Amino acid sequence: MTVTGEDSQLGADPLDPPLMAPLRRDLTWQHVQSMSQSAVYRDDATMRRIRETAVVRRGTRMTKILSPAQVAGHLGGWLPYGFCYRACDIAHLTDPEQLNLLRTDGAVDGRVAYGLRWRATDPMDFELPADPGQPGLAALPAHSRIGAMVLGTGFTPSTDELIPEYITAGFADLPLPGNAQLIAYAPGGDEVVLYTYQPEQHGWLRLAGPRWRGLLDELPGVSPDREYVPCTAAGTARLVGTIDGKEYEAVADPPNEFRVRALTRAARYSVQTLSRRAEQALWRGVPCWVLQRDETWARLRLLRPDVDALSATGARCYERGVYEAWAPVDELADHHISDLAYQL
Repeated sequence: MTVTGEDSQLGADPLDPPLMAPLRRDLTWQHVQSMSQSAVYRDDATMRRIRETAVVRRGTRMTKILSPAQVAGHLGGWLPYGFCYRACDIAHLTDPEQLNLLRTDGAVDGRVAYGLRWRATDPMDFELPADPGQPGLAALPAHSRIGAMVLGTGFTPSTDELIPEYITAGFADLPLPGNAQLIAYAPGGDEVVLYTYQPEQHGWLRLAGPRWRGLLDELPGVSPDREYVPCTAAGTARLVGTIDGKEYEAVADPPNEFRVRALTRAARYSVQTLSRRAEQALWRGVPCWVLQRDETWARLRLLRPDVDALSATGARCYERGVYEAWAPVDELADHHISDLAYQL
């Protein structure tokens, strides 16, 4: 087995196992890369084995490449959702122009690239944008999507890279773990940590100094002088934990720390169980996350977008793979709170 990517180091981090490919004389790296870009190889056994080596474990560093507007959204309280990558699989990409090709909003320009980086709370939070979990993504017509097409092979479209891609499971919002980072990739290859997430205060602490003020000036509606930015929006998903049967709001700091959310350090006890809680419903027979609602209307996101679901709901694409719609609350069926339990 050979590691793909010149800069990979086998076993460098057990939480970030490298992508591996069984290269040989009749299966060169160029051939593997070409196979990853063809729908013919969606069900190919060799490609499936290669893709399965790109494992997400508890604590694996994940990255989503963002536009400036998306950075501002996360500073306001957005949670991780949609397409993302293991940080180790894109670590060799340092040029903003290369990284901006991985943005989900359809735009690829910009002298600076931005990203959200966090550690995975659990592998169950991520899935492939392909069969069997997402059989309809690759078949969506071009006029109904934003960003690059979904190949269905588990790899991102590229002429010369082999990059496995993921989505948050069912395009769910994931509660943001402690020490998540908003980062910038500046011209010349510098990676700059702009902000780090403070879960107890539900806000972002600025780390970038005066040298990097220009990177903050790119962000719409964000004051580069603020040292602390509180999130103004409540999350659409949250973690809950129990201690001796009593329920608490919880915080994850993977890979090993899962605790009660408390302002005082002495009260941050480790929880005994942990679950991700969010609202789900059916609308016109289509399973959706309920992101926002009042007495009359609800904002929904499709769990498994396909041609039939889009036809039934009229959902609109807001970024790559993410389809949302507004629906009358009284038309929702099986409206419930969903708890997805993790194994600690």
